[in-house]
Amino acid sequence: MRDFVFAYIKKKYKAEPEYPWRKYDTNAVFRHGDNKKWFALVMGVQKNKLGLDGEEYIDVINLKMEDMFFRDMLIQQEGILPAYHMNKQHWVTVFLDGTVEADQVYDLIDRSFMATASAKKKK
Repeated sequence: MRDFVFAYIKKKYKAEPEYPWRKYDTNAVFRHGDNKKWFALVMGVQKNKLGLDGEEYIDVINLKMEDMFFRDMLIQQEGILPAYHMNKQHWVTVFLDGTVEADQVYDLIDRSFMATASAKKKK
């Protein structure tokens, strides 16, 4: 699903992945073109670091949620957790292993894009 997410973001937002960490060279950040704010972070994380059983890696995407009530509802769903390695009040981690349907992942990407947009774009 990682490839589908990259393709969706590229097509809809014309954003290219950036790979800012040499040590984690497959972890990708997507930013707004104007304000350079992140709206998505795609990474491979060991399951046990997410509170799951096993040491194998799973692809996830971190996304910002502006509405705290909506975020609290989301994290009750299987495959969505408070953000790994980011502000847990504003960001969620979404599994990219098929647990969460692709259409929902795309909707959450759209919400994150809007939550991180510059003030003039939000109007």
